[in-house]
Order: sequence, then structure tokens, then C-alpha cells
Amino acid sequence: MGDRQLIYFADPMCSWCWGFAPVIAAIQESFADTLPIRLVLGGLRPGETTPMTDEARDRLRDHWGHVTEASGQPFGATALSTPGFIYDTDPAARTVAVIRRHAPGRELDALHALQKAFYADGADITDLAVLAEYACEFGLDADAFMTEMESEEAIQAAWHDYAIAQRAGVTGFPTLILGPSPDGSYVPITRGFQPTTQVLPVIGRFARALEAASLAAN
Repeated sequence: MGDRQLIYFADPMCSWCWGFAPVIAAIQESFADTLPIRLVLGGLRPGETTPMTDEARDRLRDHWGHVTEASGQPFGATALSTPGFIYDTDPAARTVAVIRRHAPGRELDALHALQKAFYADGADITDLAVLAEYACEFGLDADAFMTEMESEEAIQAAWHDYAIAQRAGVTGFPTLILGPSPDGSYVPITRGFQPTTQVLPVIGRFARALEAASLAAN
């Protein structure tokens, strides 16, 4: 299938992306040999500076309940209870970008590790010291990681991904697209959460159609 791939637009602090994590795992298992997944960090709330209000926390916890109902993914005690918590998604996304640079091919593992840390374990993944602990699990040195996180290169790596998502017209996460087709275009698999039972057949159908189109074009 040549350079055909799935492009996954996601954010470590997107609750629906956490709900979608088992779907991504199923895709990797079913299409590992034919459709690699390229992760693009979408940028959910990068640069947020306003502390969450009690009302905002309550709304978000209610929203997370809907994610559990749809996906079965657990939500434990959360970092939201930290006084003055700011829902800035950039540090976590930047961490994935840094891990991608040093451990290429493991960015989806890093995404999942941070998702689980925040949603299931209640870790504050806006805190650089906390993020350093997870970076160490991917072979990075904690002090070097924290220094790199403040570098312009790391900042731009994450914002480069955000720009790709914006140019692609992605307005919500998770978004999954497949391509390229013979004309260079990509087809949407899902925009928003869908369960494994719906996503896998769609990928299979579109992958077969694109392969047939490629053969016909040749």
C-alpha cells in the first residue's frame, strides 16, 4: 500500500481521545502491517492561563461521565481538584513531541501514558516535574528533558503539529483520516469518537477502495 497511512489528530488532555485509546489499540493490532498511524498533536487548549472555576470543573466531570458511558474508559480522582488548576494542554503535547524526537515510533505510547496518567491516575500533567517522570519511562534524562521543554525547538515542534491540524480543517478530536489516494487526497474515517465496531470496518472498506483505485491508476 506504499506510503498509505492513518493520520490521527489527538491531544493528551482530550477526554474523548482517552475514550478512543482502545480503538487506536485495536487499529494497531488489526492493521499493523499495512497502515501505520501518524500522530498529529491537535492542540486542544494550548496556552490557557485562566484557572478553572468550580463550575467549570463540575461541567467537565459531567462530560467525562459521558465519555465513560460511550467508551468504558475509567476516570479516577483527578488533578482538577488542585487549587488554581489551569487546563493548559501545551505542556503535555510538547512532552509527546519531545519523546517523539528522542524515541521515534513511540509517540502513541507516550500519548497513551499521559492520557492514563491524567484521566485514570489523577496526575497533574501540566506540571513539568510530573511530565519528567513519564519522559524517563521513555529513556529520557529528567534534567535534560526539563531543559529541552523550555527550548524554542520543543515549543515549535508542538505548535507545528497544531498548525497542521488547523490547515487540515480539524476542529475536534479525535479525528482519523486515511490516505493518500491516487490524487493525493485523504478520506475521513471518523471525526469524533466512534467505537471499535464501527471504526475497523470503515478503515477496511476505505483501504480496499484506495488500493483498488491505485491499481486502476497504474
